[in-house]
Amino acid sequence: MKGLILCAGRGTRLHPFSYSQPKTLLPVANHPVLHYCIRKLREVGVHDIGIVIHPSQVQIPPLVGDGSQFGATITFIEQKDPLGIAHAVQLAQPFLHDEPFILLLGDNLLMDSLHELTRAFSSTTSDGVVMLSEVERPQDYGIAEVQEGRLVSVEEKPREPKSNLAVIGAYLFTKPIFESIATLQPSARGELEITDAIQSLIDRGFHISHAVTTGKYSDVGTIERWLEANRWMLTNDLGDQHQIGKDSIVENCDIVGPVLIGDGCQIKNSRLGPFVSIQNGVQLENCAHIENSILLENSSLSDVAWKVSDSVFGRSSQLTGHSTESSGVFIMSDKSSIRIPAIKREEP
Repeated sequence: MKGLILCAGRGTRLHPFSYSQPKTLLPVANHPVLHYCIRKLREVGVHDIGIVIHPSQVQIPPLVGDGSQFGATITFIEQKDPLGIAHAVQLAQPFLHDEPFILLLGDNLLMDSLHELTRAFSSTTSDGVVMLSEVERPQDYGIAEVQEGRLVSVEEKPREPKSNLAVIGAYLFTKPIFESIATLQPSARGELEITDAIQSLIDRGFHISHAVTTGKYSDVGTIERWLEANRWMLTNDLGDQHQIGKDSIVENCDIVGPVLIGDGCQIKNSRLGPFVSIQNGVQLENCAHIENSILLENSSLSDVAWKVSDSVFGRSSQLTGHSTESSGVFIMSDKSSIRIPAIKREEP
């Protein structure tokens, strides 16, 4: 069995951070989302993995390498045009050959292992398996209809959903998927939809099984979901503790875990946590309180007298305050946002 991870998406909802690096490399608990996907495949014994990238995503191959750091072999496949998930699978056919394969979306983070997916495949005579999870707003997802334990239909973002079971970006397919993709027409958004390919399999009489996960998952496609994924991954890894990396200096700080501090950081006179991830080379000094935030490499915050929450600071960004000034100058990247809390003034 092989693995296929799709990473060619542009990540427009994660601007400005996805301007400078692919969204699949954005860190959750200081590790790229893509690395979690590779590890999930390795947990179920998959070591031959293809990664679909856009030609402009030159940062991905050096950070993944040949896969040896994961005990895997990595093959990169280019998708020049953003024509959908099914199109990416079609491009990967020469790599996949006729073998069964697990398909993952590179910006999806799953807490559960993929064992239920592979178990559903091996315990039945199915031609494929899709991972499902209950969701609160089924109109926002590809939704599966299950009757008497059997998957009978899949519809992308339905106006009138037939269930609350969403297809969450983990699949297992066999050779017939390529025949279904070959019959597809582009959807209204100009893409070859994987949900249409799955429905084609069902309509042609193939047996598509399903596995339902109750574990947390997130497509790390917005700032809010990125912060949410960071919270539950920190909790999973650290509980209510904190971890300080190599050569980092932490002085006169109050830390409420989970907090993860990378290597080579200098943090002084600050209150941190909970739910804070700090990458390598970050400098913090005289920060009143930082919580539920992500600080990317070499960012710097100093003399910040107000509480910072639900925030992401880009690589090498700087935020500087001054206790004797009532105004400040902020130099931030494109499409960044700043929320300044109102100052309560006492009545004379």
